[in-house]
Amino acid sequence: MSNNPTADVSVRIAWADDADAIAAVQVRAWQVLYADVVPADALPSDPAPVAEIWRSSLAKPADARNRVLIALERNRVTGFALTGPAADPDADPIADGELSELTLDPGERGKGHGSRLLQAAVDTLAADRFTRVATWVIVTDDDHRRFLTEAGWAPDGAHRELDLDGTGTTTVRQVRLHTAIG
Repeated sequence: MSNNPTADVSVRIAWADDADAIAAVQVRAWQVLYADVVPADALPSDPAPVAEIWRSSLAKPADARNRVLIALERNRVTGFALTGPAADPDADPIADGELSELTLDPGERGKGHGSRLLQAAVDTLAADRFTRVATWVIVTDDDHRRFLTEAGWAPDGAHRELDLDGTGTTTVRQVRLHTAIG
């Protein structure tokens, strides 16, 4: 018997019952991710309304290839990823998939959950017959960009600016990264 127990970790497709846990992770992550971008009072602090949106989208996805994957430690959600067809105007609707979000609970970084989640997301996109995947990363999020580039992703030259509040006063600049899969 080993003295080095391994954690009970996994990744699976999310169910509607996971909505509360996903929303809680997302709200905690947003507090960190957007701390220098969005006024604190503009960020949701109550996961309940966010969970309702998750419950609805998990129960009835807009496209069969839209998937939500969750990383688990035992039965606790530690992060999530969203995959599906690429939405960019220059994307090939058959070949190009998108990792539209890869979010870890801030307290769970550095424990391998992100790597497992990223691998499962790429495997899921490959199973859906996509051959390329793109994702958008906040320009100032050096840790996330480094994580992806170390996994073989590279910038393709595309940039965009997102208007987070609809008024043009709170914007975030992003860079697109891509990788070949399959």
